[in-house]
Amino acid sequence: MSSTQIRIQATPFDPFAEQDELRRGQPQVGALVAFVGLMRDLNEGADIRAMTLEHYPGMTERALAAIADEARRRWPLEGIRILHRVGRLEPEDPIVLVAVTSRHRGDAFRACELIIDYLKTDAPFWKKEHTERGARWVEARDSDGSAKARWRDGS
Repeated sequence: MSSTQIRIQATPFDPFAEQDELRRGQPQVGALVAFVGLMRDLNEGADIRAMTLEHYPGMTERALAAIADEARRRWPLEGIRILHRVGRLEPEDPIVLVAVTSRHRGDAFRACELIIDYLKTDAPFWKKEHTERGARWVEARDSDGSAKARWRDGS
């Protein structure tokens, strides 16, 4: 049975337990591909002590569901799990998990990559980094837009 699970939460998560739960009881699954985004301690030359992630409840979940739907439109997938933290995070904390199961590895790899590329540009999250000089909002990166743009041709 194919499923999509999307969660936004302030509490920590175990990426390995989440992946195991996604694939358990699905003997048809031949591939599980996951991306785990971690909180770094350095960005644009500044030491980052912590980060606060904010989102727009309801709108964020709808945006993530639309991204998952796009991946399902392109590839035959068995399961998708998108889990994103909000609130205060510290270096080394997992921020985001995108996990995809499929019968075949190519479909799972491509879907996972598309989902994270779209998430970086289309999901309404705002990041505030806390440095020794104070707090600053993180601007969108051109590289994120370029990563998403390469999918427009249906790759």
